[in-house]
Amino acid sequence: MYPNLYYAFEDLFGIKIKGLQLINSFGFFVAIAFLVGAWVLTRELRRKEAKGVMDFTERTIVSGQQVSVFEVVLNFALGFFLGFKLIGAFIMTEAMDDPQAFIFSGKGHLVAGLITAALFGGLKLRERMASSSGKPEKRVVRIWPHDRVGDLVIYAAIFGFAGAKLFDILENPAGFMDSWREWRAGRSDAASFLFSGLTIYGGLIVATIAIIIYARKHKIAVLHLADAFAPTMMIGYAIGRIGCQVSGDGDWGIVNSAYISDAQANIVAATAADFPAALQANATFYVQKFGSLANVEHISVQGVSWLPDWLFAYNYPNNVINDGVRLAGCEGRFCSYLPLTVFPTPLYEFLACTFLFFVLLFLRDRMRFAGQLAAIYLVFNGVERFLVEKIRINNTYDTLPFQPTQAEIISTLLIIAGIILYFYAPKIQPAKPKNSGELPLITPK
Repeated sequence: MYPNLYYAFEDLFGIKIKGLQLINSFGFFVAIAFLVGAWVLTRELRRKEAKGVMDFTERTIVSGQQVSVFEVVLNFALGFFLGFKLIGAFIMTEAMDDPQAFIFSGKGHLVAGLITAALFGGLKLRERMASSSGKPEKRVVRIWPHDRVGDLVIYAAIFGFAGAKLFDILENPAGFMDSWREWRAGRSDAASFLFSGLTIYGGLIVATIAIIIYARKHKIAVLHLADAFAPTMMIGYAIGRIGCQVSGDGDWGIVNSAYISDAQANIVAATAADFPAALQANATFYVQKFGSLANVEHISVQGVSWLPDWLFAYNYPNNVINDGVRLAGCEGRFCSYLPLTVFPTPLYEFLACTFLFFVLLFLRDRMRFAGQLAAIYLVFNGVERFLVEKIRINNTYDTLPFQPTQAEIISTLLIIAGIILYFYAPKIQPAKPKNSGELPLITPK
């Protein structure tokens, strides 16, 4: 496992770059997911614009204005923050001991902050002075839906994070309060408190509501936008799951009792007697984690000979949450592995969602009505997540019949919503654009 990019570069290339400890592996892949998602969404919106099913709006802008003091000050402040914190983190030795705690502390490199602030502020001042003619000129530009991808991605990120955190609190309030007390007592940093325990479906629901509001405000056809988002969300989710797998963030499956981990964290096949012995030998850890050994859910699935064992059972060595028991001879912050192997469900979801992404691309030009591709995405997403929940560790609602998990409830609702939308979409089709068939002429930079 690679908790951050420092470990990845050290293992893959034999290079030790201390500053890479600042870049969390999960966060890195989430960033990649947003970048790829933005690219796919832009292509999908351009495709729809070329087909004449999405329209532009017009906006009046003023060029040649005088230098704005606010813009210069804002860039100065941004530059100072980047230099003070990010560049400072690469320079200051103490930042490497706990990079996340450093980022959320009041510490930083003052000189680096001032130099970067002067650079950012100076470049903005130079840019504004070069474009200022002293004679303001008004002109009308066309804003196509693909021009708003940057805004859409930012909305998805902000409201997605807020929703993911909110739904995690609703699903596991006791865990949230424990995390809160740990932070208040100084036993964990702000990053651990803020970014631990995020529920993907909470992010999906809240971000969807925010984007619908944004689309209506800017007169973007919601059903066509939803269709464009369908493959975008699927590939973004797939890439995000790589981050879960690579970092070992705890989002893994139940125990596969056909295998166990040896003292060197190697995965070995288990006999009928090996599994209960390994469970008993690590009773302290599993009782603390599950309450009792009887609560350790497991099934036995032996992998096929022509596939690697880690595809069926994995022990997540050096995982980012330090879950498990101590690795022998390991030094540093991330030295734990799981003594009982688990199903690598993030890997399964990556493979499934990548396949479904290409299925959606194949189906997109075969839909008769706007909204139907989005409906199929909802069904695919719901079915995929519902199935993987059967071998995932998750909190259940014991007061409800069948004791479902939050993800099972939401995925079932998504399947139902997708079916309803598929058959209801023909009745709520957006109006044909007034400027159907026109291509973008002027787009703001």
